Amino acid sequence: MRLQGAIFDMDGTLLNSMGMWYHLGEDFLRSQGFTPRERFWEDVHPETLLDGAAYYKDAYGFSQTPEELAGMLEDRITDFYTNHVTPKPGVEKFLSLLKLEGVEMYIATNTDRPLAEAALRHTGLESCFRGMLTCAEVGSRKHESAEIFFRAMARLRTRQETTVLFEDSLPAIRVAKAAGFRIAGVREAVFPQDQEEIQRLSDYYVRSFEEMYEVNRL
Repeated sequence: MRLQGAIFDMDGTLLNSMGMWYHLGEDFLRSQGFTPRERFWEDVHPETLLDGAAYYKDAYGFSQTPEELAGMLEDRITDFYTNHVTPKPGVEKFLSLLKLEGVEMYIATNTDRPLAEAALRHTGLESCFRGMLTCAEVGSRKHESAEIFFRAMARLRTRQETTVLFEDSLPAIRVAKAAGFRIAGVREAVFPQDQEEIQRLSDYYVRSFEEMYEVNRL
C-alpha cells in the first residue's frame, strides 16, 4: 500500500544530536574544571535538567544554585540547537524524495518547541514538515503513551496502514508498535545495546538514510 504519511522523531532520528545529550554533563563539568566520576551517565541520565544540576552541586561542590547550573546547561543546549546541530547523513535528500512523492510529514519530538524549531531552521529542514507536536504539548512522554503519534497522524489525515513512524528510541518504538504503528527503526550509534531489539520490532530498519532513497521500499 502506498505510503501517504510519515511521522518523524527528531533527536537521533533526523538530527545528529544524541551525542550532545550523551556528553552534555561531562563536557560541562570539564569546562568548569571538574573530572566526571565513573558511571556518570548512568547516574545522571534518568534525571531532569534541574535534578542533574542538583546532582552536580552535591557531587562536585559547585557554588552556584541548582537553578543557576541548570541555566548554564540550558545555554549550552540552546547554542547547540541554534548554531551547531546537523542532519544525519542523507536526511535532506530522503525528505526531499518523500515530499516529491506527495508524502505528508510531521514531527513528534520530546524536545521543547523553541529548541526544535531552532534546530529545524538551522538545518533547513522545517519546510519539509506540515507541523510539529512536542511531548510537553501532548502531556505525555513517548515511552508512556502513543498519544503524540495518534495526534500527529490525525493532523496528517492519514491512516495507520499508510503511515510510517521513524524513531530511534527503543522505549518509544515498543509503545508505538503495541499501538499498531508501522515502524521504521533508525539506527543511533549512541545506543548500540538497543539495536538488536529495534531491528526485531521494526517493519523497516534504517541503518542510514543514504540507503533509503528508494521511496517505494516503504
